[in-house]
This record gives sequence, C-alpha cells and structure tokens, in this order.
Amino acid sequence: MRTDSEVINSGFESIFSSLGMVDAERFIILIKRDKFDYAEWQKQLWVGESVETLSEMAQRAWKQTE
Repeated sequence: MRTDSEVINSGFESIFSSLGMVDAERFIILIKRDKFDYAEWQKQLWVGESVETLSEMAQRAWKQTE
C-alpha cells in the first residue's frame, strides 16, 4: 500500500498532466472554496448508470492504458 504522500503526489501528477498547470490550480482552488463533499459527489457520479454500462466504460478506459 502506498503512503499518503505518494497518493497525493500521484493525484497532483494526474491533475496537472490532464488539465495543465493553470486549470489544475483552478480546480484545486474550486474544490477548496466550495467545501467539496466527496461522499455527496460520489452519490451523484454514476446516477442512472447500470453495472453493465459502468463495466463497459471501465473496460474501454483499461484498454486505453495498454
């Protein structure tokens, strides 16, 4: 299992590589400012999706990393 610091570093690397420096910093500011509720966000994330469609999306994402 990775340490908290390793997880944070990986998260930052992911955010910065996908959004770029400016938008990544903007994202972090928005999350902090809006008192982001991760649990509530998770409840709304896949509303209306079936297990089958989620599985298909996961498989497509996995194939893109190969």
